[in-house]
Amino acid sequence: MSAPHVPKVAGIEPALPAPAHTVAPHAANAPADPASGALSEGSPGTPPAPGSDASSATVTGLEPDLPGVAQLAAVQDRLAGWISDLSTLHDLTERLAHTRTLDEALRELLRAGAALVGARRGLVVLAPADGLGPETTVGLGLGHAEIGHIETVPRRALSYARILDGLPEPGACGDDAPAPGASRAPDPRTSAAGAACTEISEPDIPGEKDLDPRLREVAARLGYAASYAVPLTAEPMGRTGAAVWLYDEPAEPTERQRHLVGLYRAHAAEHLARLLELHRSRQDTETLREELLPHRLPRIPGVRLAVRHSTGPRGGGDWYDALPLPDGALGLAVGSVTGSGPSAVAAMGRLRASLRAYAVMEGEDPVAVLSDLELLLRLTEPARSATALFAYTEPPPGGPSAPPVPDGLTGPPPYPEEMEEMEEDFADGSWGSARLPRKLVLAGAGHCPPLVLGEMRTEFVETSLSAPLGMLACWEAPSVEIEPAGGETVLLYSDGLLERTGESMDRAFTRLHAAAAGVPGAIRHDPEAVVDHIVRTMLPQGLDDPSSEEDVVLLAVYFEE
Repeated sequence: MSAPHVPKVAGIEPALPAPAHTVAPHAANAPADPASGALSEGSPGTPPAPGSDASSATVTGLEPDLPGVAQLAAVQDRLAGWISDLSTLHDLTERLAHTRTLDEALRELLRAGAALVGARRGLVVLAPADGLGPETTVGLGLGHAEIGHIETVPRRALSYARILDGLPEPGACGDDAPAPGASRAPDPRTSAAGAACTEISEPDIPGEKDLDPRLREVAARLGYAASYAVPLTAEPMGRTGAAVWLYDEPAEPTERQRHLVGLYRAHAAEHLARLLELHRSRQDTETLREELLPHRLPRIPGVRLAVRHSTGPRGGGDWYDALPLPDGALGLAVGSVTGSGPSAVAAMGRLRASLRAYAVMEGEDPVAVLSDLELLLRLTEPARSATALFAYTEPPPGGPSAPPVPDGLTGPPPYPEEMEEMEEDFADGSWGSARLPRKLVLAGAGHCPPLVLGEMRTEFVETSLSAPLGMLACWEAPSVEIEPAGGETVLLYSDGLLERTGESMDRAFTRLHAAAAGVPGAIRHDPEAVVDHIVRTMLPQGLDDPSSEEDVVLLAVYFEE
């Protein structure tokens, strides 16, 4: 008599009934390290190897005397669970991989971990073991005040703090004696007895009398009753921090949840380590850049300055300068060096220092300044090019090296007849407060034209076309003279301000012109308010947008009335 036919289910070949004389196999399954990232045979969420004894009904938890259809249904349910777990891990790790900053990654780690272990709140502490920082604490469902309450608990009583400090957890590491302030079963996933634990679970904080009273008090105030803490470790950096999730009711993660969160945090720790190295590199580049740029803007009679600048994530070569020159003159410069990273920042520093030297010697001739700068760049860094704009603001009228006084004003003041005609143009009869415009002589090498903003006009300065420095065998371009009236502002900027808009250059120039023309009249006398208005209008996402690679420089020069 033939055996009954067992139908196929979901494309799986039906299992043949085991012969009556066959002894059921037995297999000892060692649990997997949840943070190892390896799927060990027989561990929760891990399919058995095809053809191995672990695929038998005894190992998979099926009763050997179940009918064949029931066994197949159970196997199908088990496979569906594995597929669901793998899909969940894939989705969560993909979301984590799209984070670009440490703060984004830490928040995504907390959110994903809470979903895996069934918690609602948590916090992660970033504290690299090498001591080089940065150190920060990020909460999920916890504000600064709640995190502050938790930090008032003694460190020896906080599970995540014990992990960070490398303290042993005897009760969780397999010692016979329970850990002070905790009653936990031995955990086979941790290291040998007396070593630091890989995870700490506190399933019932209110009911455990051995815990620190302050911990139970804070837990009751914040409304959590259990916690589950794990370390974040990645090679070769070692420990980078620890995460802890908080339960509203007494609970602890199941074996399956521990395994899934262990797999996830192994990937998360590696991602955090990469972002940490990138963050440190950016911080070093930013520090170098800040040291190479002016610490403060100079104070020149009759002129007020304001600047906004931002560096891209990789560090770029955009720069600016405002240099006091003899007799009350002022040198203004903006520029950009090709490339990004520390090499571009260093090249920017060398270029700015050289321009300062040339400006002191021959600042009244901007063309000569840029010509010397181009020759230096071509001789010392032939593989690099740069754009630059230099403007020389003449001393105020009446100064030692100022331009000649207009015709008809001869001799020392007061003037008998001329004073009556010019009294509307002079304040208090003094030379320094005259409304005479100050001449601005400028030259550009492939740089964006300045923008003049005033009560009667908003227009770009018609500068001549010229190539960037280092592009031609001999650079030369004529200079341009303008005379900003009292109450007008001259805007110098880098092309990053235009490129960050994501529009074509023509549309970006139009947008900048509209932003300047739209500055309210009540704030036009304040260069700080002017640059803030233009930045908000041009870049709604702000200067510190991590999604943009462009540097931004915006320098405003306001000429007082």
